[in-house]
Amino acid sequence: MASVSEEQVLGALKSINGLENNDNIVSLGMISGLVVKDGNVGFAIEIDPKRADAYENVRKAAENAVDAIPGVLSVTAVLTAHKDAQPTQQGGPQQGAPQGRAKQMVPGVQHIVAVASGKGGVGKSTVATNIALALSGAGHSVGILDADIYGPSQPRMMGISGKPQSPDGERLEAMQNHGVKVMSMGFLVPEDTPMIWRGPMVMSALQQLMRDVNWGALDVMIVDMPPGTGDAQLTMAQDVPLAGAVIVSTPQDIALLDARKGLNMFRKVEVPVLGIIENMSYFSCPHCGERTDIFSHGGAHKEADQLGVDFLGEIPLDIAIRETSDGGTPIVVSDPDSPHSKAFRAIADTIWEKLSGGDQETKRAMPNIVMQ
Repeated sequence: MASVSEEQVLGALKSINGLENNDNIVSLGMISGLVVKDGNVGFAIEIDPKRADAYENVRKAAENAVDAIPGVLSVTAVLTAHKDAQPTQQGGPQQGAPQGRAKQMVPGVQHIVAVASGKGGVGKSTVATNIALALSGAGHSVGILDADIYGPSQPRMMGISGKPQSPDGERLEAMQNHGVKVMSMGFLVPEDTPMIWRGPMVMSALQQLMRDVNWGALDVMIVDMPPGTGDAQLTMAQDVPLAGAVIVSTPQDIALLDARKGLNMFRKVEVPVLGIIENMSYFSCPHCGERTDIFSHGGAHKEADQLGVDFLGEIPLDIAIRETSDGGTPIVVSDPDSPHSKAFRAIADTIWEKLSGGDQETKRAMPNIVMQ
């Protein structure tokens, strides 16, 4: 199979004109973040956000032009915009914001909570989904932002398919199921399409998923973070006034080491850590009832004590949790009376108490990035 070069991609894109004049989108400087890897191509088309609907046909034409290049296996093109910082009502930039970049609340959202992990494979998305559903079941209005651009899982876990609509051509309507609003990159690209974006594209996509979506009035937005301490986490800390972060870990030492890094990262950017959850805490045999500590047990509780944060609870390794999550009906809604659902609800209640109990630590001003 012939390899694909950036020059070939740019050559194909020169056949696509912008809407404002007869010049092509490459010459107009509208292409950014171009990545070509093993036949997979990704790029962004920078536009005025008010013209997103008009430029959708241009985006599709650009994808088709690149897809016609021999050797191209997949193409992902997104419309993106870089907005200048907006002044506050007093006429100046918001206090604490980096120069030239204003931080703004997501309209209508009271509390934003990041559910994070230092490494992948600890069940973070499953925990985030069930916490969101538990909060919703307690009578709170809840949304889930799937911030894992490279591996979005919320469409499947929440049992939602299709693409979001945009009645006004400017903002997307959040998808919804089980009484919870959801937005994910998984709604916008095919499930088997690899995301091969560089950091700036990821950050721009996150900003759009938060601010160019009609979330409505929410008591809590749960942000299902990607694993690690990279661009997505820093974007959230820089641009969004997080009310706090919840760290998910399994009990074994190697997972706790990474969880500690994630926790310290949030502390570094002055985001309160609401607590640690031990997922896959133990395995109880469904046939004989014998309990086995496959990944050890209690490590996250000890880590929480050592780091001076709250231990929020433990969730077992259970096939019912896995099956219901994969099936789009997480256990909190499919079996609300199960011990596992009760554990998730207890954790959700504790999180809500921390958010609404008047703790000034969770109602602070925008965080500042501290460089050392």
